[in-house]
Amino acid sequence: MRLRRRQYIPSCASHHRVDEDEIYWEAKKEDEESPFSHNSSHVISHLAQCFTNAMVGPKTWIGGIFSRSGPKRFGSDKFLDYQLSPEQEERLQKLQERLGVPFDETRFDHQESLLTLWNLSFPNIKLKSLISNQWKDMGWQGANPSTDFRGCGFISLENLLFFAKTYPGSFHRLLFKQGGQRATWEYPFAVAGINVSFMLIQMLDLHSAKPKCIPGFNFVRILGENEEAFDILYCIAFAMMDAQWLAMHASYMEFNEVLQATRTQLERELSLEDVHRIQDLPAYNLLYQ
Repeated sequence: MRLRRRQYIPSCASHHRVDEDEIYWEAKKEDEESPFSHNSSHVISHLAQCFTNAMVGPKTWIGGIFSRSGPKRFGSDKFLDYQLSPEQEERLQKLQERLGVPFDETRFDHQESLLTLWNLSFPNIKLKSLISNQWKDMGWQGANPSTDFRGCGFISLENLLFFAKTYPGSFHRLLFKQGGQRATWEYPFAVAGINVSFMLIQMLDLHSAKPKCIPGFNFVRILGENEEAFDILYCIAFAMMDAQWLAMHASYMEFNEVLQATRTQLERELSLEDVHRIQDLPAYNLLYQ
């Protein structure tokens, strides 16, 4: 994926200008651990079963990739010091409230959201029940997709729904793996989507009162301009992940590397000085390919 010319971003902790590479990508040497490293024997023993079950991933996929490390901060012990506008503060608070909503399979509105996602994904195929092996065709780990939301909550389902409703062409291209030369063992679409949601939450430092990393700081500014910025950014990140997958000629067990590369690329784009709207991100155009 083509990058813009390297930018230099001002330090909020001083009056000097700081090379963005010195802030973030030098620190990538200490990147997060692989989700498979601490449980590799379990994954390997279940790999054959995963392949035959419509390529659905092991439980360690959900929220495991970035659970051991938070977002890259501004330097080792420096924090961005800035004030939120009333609109930014209100929208960030609403987004953070969404993060705290778990998926509840007993709630009617959550059940309806799942059914809507199925109908948007497979409009010509009737779902037999909320617990059905048909869900594996979308890339869930088993017959009951509600168990996969434990790592991220209801917002990950909202993200998938937004993607399906707002950019249906791109959504179906990724769901049905229609673009490029695909791997023999593809990533499971739905489970990958949950990991994209989790990655964004960690990368943007959204569990803090206000983000203290440069991508998070810039995201809050964008959020002040567009209340749907997080959901749109999710769609961009998912499309970017698929593009990285193809560019790296990746296969199933390399998903972690692909998602790490996606995060690095997205951090770079969110650190560009001339990005003021979500549409200014270079990868935004991926949604219309």
